[in-house]
This record gives sequence, structure tokens and C-alpha cells, in this order.
Amino acid sequence: MKKLRIAERPGWRSYAESVGFNFHTFDGEPYWDESAYYQFSLQQIEQDLEGPTEEIHQMALSLVPEILASEQLLQQLDVPAPYWDWIAASWQSQQPHLYGRLDLAYDGNGPAKLLELNYDTPTSLYETGFFQWVWLEDQLMRGKLPAGADQFNSLQDQLEHRFATLNMLQPVYFSCVADNIEDKGTVHYLMDIAMQAGIDARFLGLDQIGEINGQLVDTDNYPLQSLFKLYPWEFMLREDFGVHLKSSNTRYLEPAWKMLLSNKGILPLLWQKYPNHPNLLPAFFDTEPAATLGAGWVRKPLYSREGANIELVDHQGQRLQVEGPYNDSGFIRQAFHPLPKFGDSYTLIGSWLVGDSAAGIGIREDNSLITKDSSRFLPHIILD
Repeated sequence: MKKLRIAERPGWRSYAESVGFNFHTFDGEPYWDESAYYQFSLQQIEQDLEGPTEEIHQMALSLVPEILASEQLLQQLDVPAPYWDWIAASWQSQQPHLYGRLDLAYDGNGPAKLLELNYDTPTSLYETGFFQWVWLEDQLMRGKLPAGADQFNSLQDQLEHRFATLNMLQPVYFSCVADNIEDKGTVHYLMDIAMQAGIDARFLGLDQIGEINGQLVDTDNYPLQSLFKLYPWEFMLREDFGVHLKSSNTRYLEPAWKMLLSNKGILPLLWQKYPNHPNLLPAFFDTEPAATLGAGWVRKPLYSREGANIELVDHQGQRLQVEGPYNDSGFIRQAFHPLPKFGDSYTLIGSWLVGDSAAGIGIREDNSLITKDSSRFLPHIILD
């Protein structure tokens, strides 16, 4: 694994905007960064990333029935009690799931370490599945990459196949906060893929969802039978219309049981069930003794996104903290494992799953050890 400089493609920004990638720059700072790329060997991809991603995923799935059978664990994960039976029913009826992302620390040597699961509202999907693949094809065509360079990226093809086999009642509504440019871009990308799979896909802003007699409806009062929502389950359960989620005859993507795996509390539960697994870091609920973590730890809220409300102490005792709104739930502590540093940037690998299959990676860089919403996205290649 190494980072290599490369010339940017002429006119890539205008091309990005022409294909709907309107969030390639945030507040004048680059989000998409093609001034460099990461190179992996095929062995690194297959043995250190692809295989472990699927193994960790199966380990996480094995926890779902155990959590649902334990009031103590449900309380520990801060899942509202009125929804316990409803969540259990979504698992027992085998409601299908679409996708997820694992965040991994990996420097090209030794096992990748799981930092967290993003299994409810994972983003960076469009730039992983589409835009970095276009970058690869363009740079190969221009002779700027070595002949034979490939990419670990079947994300878009696997999503299309997954949509074709989900058997969701149509139309399928796709929803998010309509004025969030990144979320809306992600949702429209998924809609495009769903339509290629033959699905009648329709956008509906979250604030446009209505309710009649406990049934969620669209702006024409048509019942929502299938809804993809890029909005956190923990928010939905605690908002006024959350009470209608249980009564509505709606099939959700992601299903309700997926909220258990997007909770940071899954990290100590994984460590309890699979202690000393090479891809896991020691992790404990904040209420438990953490002396076994030794020097260096990371404190994370059960519910948190984009690095918000994370506190980190490295092996030398240096402290780093990011403020945010996620301070009203429990916390976990995880052993500190530094992200690899390439030049002035710390590098995080997002490893994608579609259904239960590994589907590709996306790479984020930040100038600090905590990856945030201001982090940059860089493409990658495979070359032996």
C-alpha cells in the first residue's frame, strides 16, 4: 500500500457537476481529491480487506438475535423499549438489508482493524461506486496509470443486482433531508441504480412524508409501501412521527434490525464474543472498567456520525476531541489504534458490503486522527 502523486484530469470539476457530483468541494476546500491515489496489491485487497470485511460482517450478524433476546443488552444500547418487539419482528421476518460500510485502519501490513460499522446511513457511496471508477478509466485512457491497473470496486453492479432481488413492493420511495446536498446526491445515485434494476423509484423529502390513520403516505396520500431513508433510525424513533413507524404497513431500507449494528455499542459486544480476534480492537462500555485498554483509548457515543463527540487519547497521552450534538446517549471506549499517516494526512479505509458480500473500498484522508465530514476522498488502484 502506497500513496502516489498524479496530475488531475483537465476539467474534472465541470464533468463532476454535469453528472450530479455537486459536493466535490465544501466551503472552498476539496472533498474529492485526485492529486494522488493509493495503490494496493491484489493480495492486500483479497486477504487483508475483502475477506476480513465479510468475516466481520457475519460476526456482527451473529449478535443480532442475542441482542434481541436480552433486555439488558437492548437497554445498554439505548434502544427505546416501545420498539423492541417491532425491531425483533423485522429480524424474525428476515426483512432484507441493502448495504453497509466498515471503517478500517490499515497500512498495508498486518490485519486491518475495525474502528466502527456504518450500517444505517453510510455515505461516500457515489464517489466510491461511480466517480472513482470513472477516474480510473479516464486515467488509464490518458496513459497516466500503468496498464493493467484495476480497482476493488463492484459496488454499483452489486447494488443493481441487489435491488433487482429485494422484491420490494413498488413504487419504492427514496427519502432524505432535501436540503442536504450530500445526502440528496447519494439518494439520487441510489435511485438511478434502482431504476436500472427495473424499480419505480421516486424521491420524497423527509418533511413531505405524511400520515393517515397510522400509515405513512406521500404528498398524494398514497401509502408508502417501500421506503429507503437516508436518515438515522435513532432520530426517527425519537421524533413525533416515530410512533407511526410501527403501525405503518411500510417495508424499510435499511430494516429496523439494522439499527442495532450501527450502534457503537456493537464494538464491545463483538469484543466480548470474539476476544482477541485479529481484526478487532478491545472495546468496553464506558460504565465498565477500562483498565485493560492500557495507554491510549478512544471514547465514542453510542450514536455519532462524522467524528462528532469523539475523544481520543494517544499512546503518548496527547488528547484530541471533536465537539458535536451526540452527547445524550451512552459511550463506549475502544483501544487506540492510530490511522496510518501518508505525508501529512491520516488515512481511513471504508470497506463496503452489498447484502453480505464485500463490494469495494473508498479512502478518506484527514489532517487529524479523527476522520470528520471535512475529510478528503481519494481514489485507489490495484497493481501487482
